[in-house]
Amino acid sequence: MLRFACTGLVLAATALSAPASQADTRVFEPMDVFALQWADNPQISPDGKHIVYQRMGFDIMKDRKRSSLWTIDADGRNQRPLVTTGSGAAWSPDGKRLAFVAKGEGSAQIQMHWVDSGQTARISELTQSPGNLSWSPDGQWLAFTMRVPAEDTQMAAMPKAPKGAEWAAPVKVIDRVIYRIDGGGYVDPGYTHVFVISAEGGAARQVTSGKHNFNGQPAWTADGKALIVSANLDDDWEYQPLDSDLYRVAISDGAMTRLTERKGPDSDPTFSADGRQLAWLGFDDKRHPYQPVRVYVGNANAGNVRSLTDGIDLSIQEITWDGNRGLWLQYDDHGRTKLGWISASGGKIETVADDLGGTEIGRPYTSASFSAAAGRVAYTRGAAKSPANLAVVERSGRSKVLTDLDANLLDHMTLGEMQEMKVKSSADGREIQAWVVRPPNFDASKKYPLLLEIHGGPFAAYGPTFAPEIQLYAAAGYVVVYANPRGSTSYGSEFANLIENAYPGQDFDDLMSVVDATIALGSIDTDNLFVTGGSGGGCLTAWIVGHTNRFRAAVSVKPVINWSSFVLTSDFYPFFTRYWFTTTPWESAENYVQRSPITYVGNVTTPTMMMVGDDDHRTPASEAEQFYQALKLRKIDTAMVRVPGASHGIAERPSNLIGKVLNIIGWFEKHKKTDAKSE
Repeated sequence: MLRFACTGLVLAATALSAPASQADTRVFEPMDVFALQWADNPQISPDGKHIVYQRMGFDIMKDRKRSSLWTIDADGRNQRPLVTTGSGAAWSPDGKRLAFVAKGEGSAQIQMHWVDSGQTARISELTQSPGNLSWSPDGQWLAFTMRVPAEDTQMAAMPKAPKGAEWAAPVKVIDRVIYRIDGGGYVDPGYTHVFVISAEGGAARQVTSGKHNFNGQPAWTADGKALIVSANLDDDWEYQPLDSDLYRVAISDGAMTRLTERKGPDSDPTFSADGRQLAWLGFDDKRHPYQPVRVYVGNANAGNVRSLTDGIDLSIQEITWDGNRGLWLQYDDHGRTKLGWISASGGKIETVADDLGGTEIGRPYTSASFSAAAGRVAYTRGAAKSPANLAVVERSGRSKVLTDLDANLLDHMTLGEMQEMKVKSSADGREIQAWVVRPPNFDASKKYPLLLEIHGGPFAAYGPTFAPEIQLYAAAGYVVVYANPRGSTSYGSEFANLIENAYPGQDFDDLMSVVDATIALGSIDTDNLFVTGGSGGGCLTAWIVGHTNRFRAAVSVKPVINWSSFVLTSDFYPFFTRYWFTTTPWESAENYVQRSPITYVGNVTTPTMMMVGDDDHRTPASEAEQFYQALKLRKIDTAMVRVPGASHGIAERPSNLIGKVLNIIGWFEKHKKTDAKSE
């Protein structure tokens, strides 16, 4: 078995928060998860003076997330509830009405709120849930998207059952490429289409048709006669997981005009204030596993197109116009989510705020949302000590935080302190960014067990934001370290694509260097090193125990174990075979085998627990089962935790988040070496 010497060099270490000073020193506990609240999806009024946002939390009795809508003035005054359930709010062009989606009895419906009177009424009678609400320029119409059921394929005509007979449910004949989706299970046939409805209510009218999906929020043309939409209308669209183009669809008769045509996605269309310039997101598909999303601007018909961000090696996540002169942008940069501004004629991105985040509740993934109007931006602000709060900023001004939703909870307890460090990888000397979270009331004279927590993706990024899972590990007495190894986003294309056709690989060396660097900081019990991770992190966890025995115990959560079986059972198999490998398993069996953790299971001596959701269609339970059964055959200490009803988002329900953490801690405690060194 291989053991790795200390090769990581700490280049910089910066404490991100001061020690707690309050008298109440209790730590973050599992039931505190249910008390958390955070802001999401802020929408600022056209005059920039008012904001509606989703106040998120957990319903302890239903064990689900809940979303209520609140309003607040942009100066932080007059915060008040709007509705107890609701999402997807959109201001009318004159700022006098708010449309949103809320579920009452039956399916979700479009609701309308009149600001002056405070009245709210349902304006739709839909059979499916609407989304992506978009107002017409004159405020008379709303466009939205909604799934339209299609007829099941019939292979045979069944005889009629006798009256009163209790026959089995009829068979389902599956002939589509994508027939199940993680979180949705086996999907009924259907397609997402664009509809319009009067802002005064009444019947909704479908304006697109066909066996294709129209995705994202439609953008109204200045004259209100057409919408710009994103879709892939090719016959073999199901085999082109990233391709899409912009189309102009006439409101009157649904006539469509194609505006863009290339290999790659074109999406998120948005018009400048005068309607003369159209901006959107996309890239030229080079078939790399990671490709940065660019910002494009053209005329109203997407002509005379130019890329504004070709010279900027960052992926743009969201855009909105600042009048006619430029665009606000959201992007990740070195583990931080930032708000930027760029001129419509191009140039450098001007950083306006670098503290966006906090909307991902669970692990510390980068995440945020924003909206802009009248030169002002409302956004979700992340922090090391709390989930997202609401903040506002102007291009030349300082940010102002408007809410402090968890102050009465988190300000009265001692949380784990966070420290950033930069480590040189033993593989090639590349800089790896990482964060260490120490237990509350940390005593440097003592020794603590270390827990390496690995993010999924693998094309994703962690950042310096509050995460209940990390805080629960720290409260249990572990020094937790997490990092962005090669393959992580927010460090440029070259860094992300270092794992192209080489994953897992030297990301293993990056992580081991991070562990070595954390040990070098001191106060680590080197006899008690533990490792866990989910999805891509679960794959890396299984890879790690097959390549080193330095960890006392491991937990691999919802992993990929066998790349051949994964790409042929996952829900998005056209994407994985096309972008994560050069060809299919039967054409390149050796490549799939070399990169599969199951290949190295014969090396494993580390007690390794598997955890998976029973309804996971992204990394199906059969992946974890393969490693579990192989370890059982080898008589290596193992266990398998199955989460009933859980999809790939295994911790989506708060009780599952708590159960995940407590079972991981329980496995580590079972295998912890207890002697004079351990505290």
